[in-house]
Amino acid sequence: MWRTPGRKQAFGNIVLLGILMVLINTNDVASRKVRVLDSFDDSAAGCSRKYSASLADFGGVGDGVTSNTKAFQAAIDNLSLYASYGGSLLFVPPGKWLTGSFNLTSHFTLYLHKDATILASQDESEWAVIDPLPSYGRGRDADGGRYISLIFGTNLTDVVITGDNGTVDGQGVTWWDKFHKGELKYTRPYLIEIMYSQGVQISNLTLMNSPSWNVHPVYSSNVVVQGITILAPVTSPNTDGINPDSCTNTRIEDCYIVSGDDCIAVKSGWDEYGIKFGMPTKQLLIRRLTCISPFSAVIALGSEMSGGVEDVRAEYITGINSESAVRIKTAMGRGNYVKDIYVRRMTMKTMKMVFWMAGNYGSHPDNDYDPNAIPVIQNINFRDVVAENVTMAARLEGIPGHPFTGICISNATIELTKKPKKIQWNCTEIAGVSSDVTPKPCNLLKDLGSQNTCNFPEDDFPIVKF
Repeated sequence: MWRTPGRKQAFGNIVLLGILMVLINTNDVASRKVRVLDSFDDSAAGCSRKYSASLADFGGVGDGVTSNTKAFQAAIDNLSLYASYGGSLLFVPPGKWLTGSFNLTSHFTLYLHKDATILASQDESEWAVIDPLPSYGRGRDADGGRYISLIFGTNLTDVVITGDNGTVDGQGVTWWDKFHKGELKYTRPYLIEIMYSQGVQISNLTLMNSPSWNVHPVYSSNVVVQGITILAPVTSPNTDGINPDSCTNTRIEDCYIVSGDDCIAVKSGWDEYGIKFGMPTKQLLIRRLTCISPFSAVIALGSEMSGGVEDVRAEYITGINSESAVRIKTAMGRGNYVKDIYVRRMTMKTMKMVFWMAGNYGSHPDNDYDPNAIPVIQNINFRDVVAENVTMAARLEGIPGHPFTGICISNATIELTKKPKKIQWNCTEIAGVSSDVTPKPCNLLKDLGSQNTCNFPEDDFPIVKF
């Protein structure tokens, strides 16, 4: 698999090595060991790069003890020189590779061997503090900045993070303890965050024990998250699985998530900051997802949705031992909208409730939010739902004077636990229709008999062909 460049590439390699010689004085000693190796072609990852190298070429040590932060960054800095010459790939070989945060580059693949584990350093000095997201105005855990994510990138084009089911272990216990004790000065890091980028693929990896959110594409487009296994203790704080945030044209599929928070959390900014930034999440496809999250949702929309959320499609969703199947979280002050949501073919087992919409999810970044910024929730469609061992069918609570409208639920069979809630449908400030739903919905969801089937668009998003 690893081959020396052939004669046809000799001239190109001489030119590139000349560039390296010019720049060598600005790089550390590891750059002097660079081997430019061509033809690493991983068809499973759906990508091919002309040049590739191993982390070991840059002094990396996979003993689980030695810090590899400088090795990762030296490797990526050097491989970035090949962006215009066919792109590059950094191979992480078998071993345990302890590291702090490192930044990716464009036209680049980070590839983990199946027996490779990237271990997140627990030394806070290896985590830079960066500004809060402009659409949030502050960190989620604390005022001000946030620790940079373990694997980070911004303003990138064509970046792939993948492997043969290699592992990224956030070693989050220390961070969780500090969160519970109120000892955090800044917001905890995420495992993977890609910002202001296009053409992003994250696939075929196991992510575990993240300090906070696992995968966070934000302000990006043409994003694919595929074949990811995410594992965290179900009591770990805010270990959301995948959080598409102010993103356009995103596909999340074939993922297995065990989480201490929402498995998928669709976001777009927080109160006045999200309204001002004004970048919605739209054209989002979620399919073939299996989730376990006893205290949170399989799919949540919000609560930070102040840039808007629209045109979300989810299908072939399995939830096991989770608090709710689909939850919309918003409040006065959020503004904007959640609209054109389509969900079908859900199978749920052991749920607190299947449907949950809350118009009073009232956490705010500060006291400067506009209490008259009223979110609009409309055209929410669910069909073809089977659930068993459920405590309560639905809790649907809109905003007083500003009901959630256009709700449609059809072909849904919900089997209750042996000790269900006495009231199965708690509905206030909502309007919509239902058809073939058991147990019988509340009167605010007008029963249309068997004549109605909720919508699910049949056209494809561009990301399906990406």
